[in-house]
Amino acid sequence: MFLDLSREEVGQYLEEVKQAVRNDRYRVSPRGKNEELYVTYIFSEAKCKEILLELCVEDFSEAVHNEHPSHPEEVLYIFGKNVQLLTRFGGEEETVALYIKFNKLANMYVIVISFHKQQYPLNYKFK
Repeated sequence: MFLDLSREEVGQYLEEVKQAVRNDRYRVSPRGKNEELYVTYIFSEAKCKEILLELCVEDFSEAVHNEHPSHPEEVLYIFGKNVQLLTRFGGEEETVALYIKFNKLANMYVIVISFHKQQYPLNYKFK
């Protein structure tokens, strides 16, 4: 289910997420799609952290309830970000549209569930 959030609510949430990231209280789920960035591009944990810290309210797409049966109370926030990445083989830089979905837990720890190329274009609520 889609949640209707204000710009201020998203901004507050994002600031708390960034604080957790700055304090290294986050992790990216080791899913195949997420790991593709490290195979296809010159990409590092530092670059991932940099991108997370650069997210802004305008990058917000939507917030949805977690569909996983064991975590129905959780809200997942979805962002999109265009970034310049250097291809691993060929050495050319290209613009990559990222799909970033995360969950901030009550203990101020962030789980980045998705961090990969977008499979379809996102709609941005505040652009």
